[in-house]
Formats: sequence, structure tokens, C-alpha cells
Amino acid sequence: MAIYLPQLPAPTYWQKQRMTHVHLIGAPTDCNSSFRRGPARAPGLIRAALFSEMGNTAAEGGAEIGREIMLVDAGDLALTEGPGDDALISAATRAACAAGAVPLLLGGDHSVSFPAVAGVAAVHGPVTILHFDAHPDLYDELGGNRRSHASPFARIMEAGLATRLVQVGIRTLNAHQREQAARFGVEIVAMRDFQAANVPVPAAPLYVSVDLDGLDPAFAPGVSHHEPGGLSVRQLLDVLARIPGAIVGGDIVEYNPDFDINGMTAAVAAKLVKELAAIAIRPA
Repeated sequence: MAIYLPQLPAPTYWQKQRMTHVHLIGAPTDCNSSFRRGPARAPGLIRAALFSEMGNTAAEGGAEIGREIMLVDAGDLALTEGPGDDALISAATRAACAAGAVPLLLGGDHSVSFPAVAGVAAVHGPVTILHFDAHPDLYDELGGNRRSHASPFARIMEAGLATRLVQVGIRTLNAHQREQAARFGVEIVAMRDFQAANVPVPAAPLYVSVDLDGLDPAFAPGVSHHEPGGLSVRQLLDVLARIPGAIVGGDIVEYNPDFDINGMTAAVAAKLVKELAAIAIRPA
């Protein structure tokens, strides 16, 4: 159903037809997590933070859900931790794109990005990706699992779903993943070299993937794998502000409520939903 702010006049029918819709899709799965489970419970908690009466639904640029941003909450996918889950995720993002909407996926662990990008690329062709993370997630496999949450970008690149991958905030690059980055031509902005103005922003069609552990644990404690020395929320937003046009899709993943403090990380995730949705409705 479409979500509108009740205190504001709803857009007219013709206004809605001219707007880009954003489809919010929950992907509640953490079966490919390597150490701690918990992100499967994230989508509902992020939604609760997004629509909490303690805040409002305006992005920093002024666009508001229900006014300029037509957000359709598609609910959570009926994932079962079985072999059909990837097909369900891909079908959901593909259907959103085919309808002229922009899918915004709420994970779940980072393994959901592979089928999500596959669905977007089925409509838009190979995408470019701007990826925020502490880890490059380029393992060929981890613990024998090629669908590990540590491997989605290896799967994406080897499948030819992306023509360019820029990773921001990386601070755990081991030898194997350095080799994988070189193999796939990945551009890595290490956290120790970070300056928002120097982050290369890929051209359209652009997909944005945010692993919340890309943020420093001081800003996002509710993640499974804490890695100190990360991005602040403002630094991440400064990079997003440099995207010149619209995005064709995105995801926010790896929120683990078991380790959150006073809902801090859920609030951050909700803010990122608003900011990504505001980017999605920009003119291409």
C-alpha cells in the first residue's frame, strides 16, 4: 500500500502518475550469515523507526514521503531459507523496475544484494554500484558457502551484472580479497584514505548498497560484525549528496537488532531509507 503523511494533502491522481515510486521490499533472511544471526528481524524494525511519531518522513533536502516521495511498502518477501529465496528477491526487484519504480531492499544480510541486483539488471541492463561497507564482500566462498554474506559482490561481478563497483569505507582487506578486487577491477576507497569529495561516483544506472557496518560502531552498534574506525553518518550522507541524478535501486543490510542500543541503528537505517528514496525520485 502507498504510505502518505496523514496531516498533508495527498497528491492528486495526476501528480502521482508523474512521480517516480519507490518500492520498499523486506528481505528477512540471515541464513548466509557467517557468525551471528539476527538480521532477518531487521525489516520490520526499520519500518517502525521510519514511521515513528518521534520523527517525520522528510529527507534532508526537503522531499517528504507522501508528498514528493511516493513510497509503496511492498511488505516482506516470504523467504524460507530455501533454494527459491534468490528467485523471490530477484522477481520482486525486477517487477518494481518493470513498473517504473525504484526498489529499495531492506535486509537481511548482505547476501540479498546479489539477487536484488540481478532483478534490477534484468530490466536496466548491467548497473554500476556504489557500496558502503567495512568489508569488500568479495570472497569466492566462505566456509564452503559461495552465497555467503561475505561473497555477494564476487557473484555480482562474475555474473556480469555490474560494469563498475566502487567500495567506500573498507578497512578489512585481506590478501584473498585484494586478489579478487584486482580480478574484477573493483575501485576501493579505504577508510584511512577517505575524503567524501574524492569518492568516485559511478554513472547511471546506479545501484547503492549500504552495509550498516560500514559506519563506525559508535554510530551503528546494531550490526553483527563491529569494525572500529568507520564512517560517520554525516560522511556517508556527504557521499550520497554527490550522486548527480537518480538511482535505479538500492539496499540497506546487516542491521542486527540483537546488538543495537536504544534503537540507534534502526534510526540510522530509517534515515538512509529517506535519503535514498529522495535520490531515487530525482530527474535522471
